[in-house]
Amino acid sequence: MLKLGAASPFVTVERSRWSGLGPPATTLDYDELVRLSGLGEPVALDEVNEVYLPLARLLELRIAAARDLSAAQGAFLHDTPHAVPFLIALGGSVAVGKSTAARLIVRVLQLLRPDWSVQLVTTDGFLLPNATLIEKGILARKGFPESYDRRALLRFVADLKSGVDEVRAPVYSHLVYDIVPDETLVVQRPDVVVLEGVNVLKRGSGRIYVSDFADFAIYLDALEDDVQRWYLNRFLKLRSTAFQDPQSYFHRYAQLSDDEAVAVAQGIWQRTNKPNLRENIKPTRPRADLILEKGGDHFVSRILLRRA
Repeated sequence: MLKLGAASPFVTVERSRWSGLGPPATTLDYDELVRLSGLGEPVALDEVNEVYLPLARLLELRIAAARDLSAAQGAFLHDTPHAVPFLIALGGSVAVGKSTAARLIVRVLQLLRPDWSVQLVTTDGFLLPNATLIEKGILARKGFPESYDRRALLRFVADLKSGVDEVRAPVYSHLVYDIVPDETLVVQRPDVVVLEGVNVLKRGSGRIYVSDFADFAIYLDALEDDVQRWYLNRFLKLRSTAFQDPQSYFHRYAQLSDDEAVAVAQGIWQRTNKPNLRENIKPTRPRADLILEKGGDHFVSRILLRRA
């Protein structure tokens, strides 16, 4: 968690105050809440109404302001209006709940602005294929910056923000733990794109970074001990669900005992996820425009918003 003093660039907003800043509450049925939730990442209607609806309202204001500025600049230059998508970057650790948060942001924006096209893209699709990672000797560093096709990701985002009519992103399968050959996600002139990934706010050694194209950056935060616990719990649940599928990359773990599964998961955490969090992911937190701090129950307890 951030320790912020009086000189902090962030305004700290407790959930009790934040919850009153959104539009009227909405009602989602149980089946939709289940579809929005990830494994071990509960979604409660109160969380939607008290956290994500106010966030959607803030994003609506930011998007409107960006469009007004773009129109004013176009008028100044005597240019033809040229609409580009508003890009929301969402980063945070493995197992912190990014995928669930991203789906919630997309859904509440759709509820608030049904006239907008809102699309979710994950950076997992830009991971290098396993064969390439093995060739480079970095399969165990999957998720680290060097495990991505950073040029392809940068090109995708640059095309998106240039207003290209149709851009395509590779597709990643968590079942087979690899890129799906010859399959792409087509993105056609959306109003808003949510780009979710562990290192989406990372800056590297080049002159241009993916984060340079983000209009609004969100970091999903939690105590490291909580994230590790969530990761271990998720691994145990996957052992009796997805890992049971013979096509699963992790099928060999399906028959492990509890103690064996915990030992394997702890090894993966210590070898890969923990150093990636500390070296690459956590340092991007101060670059966010908004930080959602989660408590040990997986629900957001506090919001930090960068001062305008």
